[in-house]
Amino acid sequence: MHDADQILSAARNVLRQESAAIAAQADALDSSFCDAVSLLLNCSGNVIISGMGKAGLIGQKLAATFASTGTPAYFLHPAEAIHGDLGRIRKHDTVLILSNSGETDEVLKIIPSLKEFGTPIISITKAGSTLARCSDTVLEITVQNEAGPLNLAPSNSTSVMLALGDALAFAVSGNRSFKEEDFARFHPGGTLGMKLSPVEDYMRPLSECRIAKAGRTVQQTLKESNIPGRRTGAIFLVRDDNTLAGIFTDSDFTKLIARRGESALSLSMDEVMVRSPKSVRVGEKMARAIDLLEATKISQLPVLDEKGRPVGILDKTDLRIG
Repeated sequence: MHDADQILSAARNVLRQESAAIAAQADALDSSFCDAVSLLLNCSGNVIISGMGKAGLIGQKLAATFASTGTPAYFLHPAEAIHGDLGRIRKHDTVLILSNSGETDEVLKIIPSLKEFGTPIISITKAGSTLARCSDTVLEITVQNEAGPLNLAPSNSTSVMLALGDALAFAVSGNRSFKEEDFARFHPGGTLGMKLSPVEDYMRPLSECRIAKAGRTVQQTLKESNIPGRRTGAIFLVRDDNTLAGIFTDSDFTKLIARRGESALSLSMDEVMVRSPKSVRVGEKMARAIDLLEATKISQLPVLDEKGRPVGILDKTDLRIG
């Protein structure tokens, strides 16, 4: 049997060491960070991020973070770079290099070419290292030890690299007034992108909705609202000015028939519809719509214009949530 207390103690020790290393790095930030941000803001090309081993893996994540927050970026493997991939670098690019020691052979081999190209170099590395001396701007790593009992595997150092890189990316995007709408544009396929998008991007348009005038009987409403093709699970009941009076769902109909039988068909829709249903307005974010759908356990959510007229419907089955 493994000792659970010992396992948890060791895990907490690693987490505390890494968080302490990041906190110490935050305290050590100076004007060089501002210089790095300025270089990135003035970069009219791509930000090229490079690093070897564990630092390279952090670099790949940072390239994705920069790209998703409005700064064109990609990862360049230093070993591949010296075998032809240096041809990817263009005149207006800036390079961000990650190396804890600053003495990694594969990294140092690309420096002469970068100098020849005139490419600005930002490095996250140890002070006084060869890489630091060759860089235009250096973000010095303050980490002295790695987490874990052997003090060998990159952990504190890579955590600091990741945090510093994130800080750079967010500082740059903040100075570019990067907004939620921009983030959503770069994340059209993800849940985050969906939540930041306007509701009209995900609603079924009015042409695909079932609509009937308020005041009809249930039977008349079912006939009037019948449309070909895949139908929504709800009927909009509208007034003479086309504003939404209520909603009647397939679930409502099933429950009504179970209670009243065929006699339910002769009832006025005004008696059985849901008045003033939950809804969202055009232009609202999907985050609010999703919150409403999940909090109220409903499956259909009307989308209304500024005058309260339906323009579409959000159907939970289309969104693949909950």
